Amino acid sequence: MAKLILIPTPVGNLEDMTFRAVRLLKEVDLILAEDTRTSGILLKHYDIRNRLQSHHKFNEHRQIEHIVQRIRAGECVALISDAGTPSISDPGFLLVRECVRQGVEVECLPGATAFVPALVVSGLPDERFCFEGFLPLKKGRQTRLRALAAEERSMVFYESPLRLLKTLTQFSETFGEDRQASVSRELSKRYEETVRGTLKDLLLHFSAHEPRGELVVVVSGLKK
Repeated sequence: MAKLILIPTPVGNLEDMTFRAVRLLKEVDLILAEDTRTSGILLKHYDIRNRLQSHHKFNEHRQIEHIVQRIRAGECVALISDAGTPSISDPGFLLVRECVRQGVEVECLPGATAFVPALVVSGLPDERFCFEGFLPLKKGRQTRLRALAAEERSMVFYESPLRLLKTLTQFSETFGEDRQASVSRELSKRYEETVRGTLKDLLLHFSAHEPRGELVVVVSGLKK
């Protein structure tokens, strides 16, 4: 059936692909990938030889209409990102929105995403949480942080190792250095690690140990 299928890919360990995801990637007419070099490793691992086309934040605007028309003409198209679920802090939303607007069926498989295991192992309240993804790099960053100062739910952020210390410093200044938090890195990989403590503790730890790998930061909400 002609449709757009969003297919989650492993956040690290290649064995985290589902049987259904592998089958569909072999069956679709076209695979859209955020980075064809990164996705090529995954596809080769599972002997998936389908046609691969790059679809990322720098070209998605000009590709969307053409992709939607291909689906409307009868093709089944899969969208994958470098890691995790497409559209979650990755390209995908614009294409999904246009498919929905034009009445094209959209399906999303359940699967890997980095923030869920990071939140669960943080030891912080997880029955209600606020997913923030990547904070703005410059414009609007301080405004967003101030707005989150009164947030009572646990907050989940994505961050790069190069900006982690700056971000933890800003969190400490905005939320208070005694606020509980955790930093998870390299989820599902060989060197997976979660460091827990106050924001002050985390700053001291990562000042002494250079942060590496993909990072998820969880910060507890403001206590009533």
